[in-house]
Amino acid sequence: MSQALPAELLAKEPFEIRPLQPTIGAEIHGVDLRQPLSPEQRDALRQAVLRYKVVFFRDQQLDNDSHAAFAANFAPLYTHPSTTRDPKVAPIHRIAAIDAAKYEKRIHRDVLPGDAYHSDTSWRLVPTWGAVLRAVTLPETGGDTIWVDANLAYEGLSSELKERLDQLHVTHDFREALHDAGHDYPIVAHPVVRTHRETGQKILWVNFTQRPQILGVELSESKAILDEILRQYKRPEFQVRFSWRPGSVAFWDNRAAVHYAVKNYGDFPRHLERVLIADEPLYADL
Repeated sequence: MSQALPAELLAKEPFEIRPLQPTIGAEIHGVDLRQPLSPEQRDALRQAVLRYKVVFFRDQQLDNDSHAAFAANFAPLYTHPSTTRDPKVAPIHRIAAIDAAKYEKRIHRDVLPGDAYHSDTSWRLVPTWGAVLRAVTLPETGGDTIWVDANLAYEGLSSELKERLDQLHVTHDFREALHDAGHDYPIVAHPVVRTHRETGQKILWVNFTQRPQILGVELSESKAILDEILRQYKRPEFQVRFSWRPGSVAFWDNRAAVHYAVKNYGDFPRHLERVLIADEPLYADL
């Protein structure tokens, strides 16, 4: 099992790292994401993502091809079912306000405002390793994204609740959205507390946009547990908040953080583009 490098070693890497919070979030300067990465740059960026869970870049001029080419430095890309499967087109997934509004009315109709903390593709047996998200069309103000250090969220729990959660699984149900895209997939249950394969950290891992339910307990207890997990996610000391600007890019470890898009920009057609990075197939996927 590899370990993330400590901050004092990261400081010696071939770009500048400016931490935004002690354990989550850092801005990286001195690298042009349009250009091919050297092996040293690639490895250093991967270690930075492991260390800080999410890293940010400013003033990048990516298009679809260079966006996908950057993400492909780290592992094969994953094509989300809602994106095109044309092999000639980069697997770009549009994250647009107009689409989000439709999801909120139908797919996410049970999610209360402010509760949509989630990770990407957690409905799969093997969720994606990471994601690279870039700004395309932004409102003048608003539209930030929040990432949560899911290890800190776990560590902030009481010893009694940690012990309880270590034995439990939670459902991730994305079937309705998949059916809309012409696909099917069973309801998957993941451990509520996952151990990160590379850092060894324990991760509190629930997707509040996918109808979570704790298995093996009464519904009332499931709700009480989920309410406590959501309170942990909402604690500011476990978060980093990123304000988008033209040319901004975020790159995060999907296994170590959950995130939340702040919708405070009215009807503006906010639009970002995302590329997902596949994880290693640890066992047969469906």
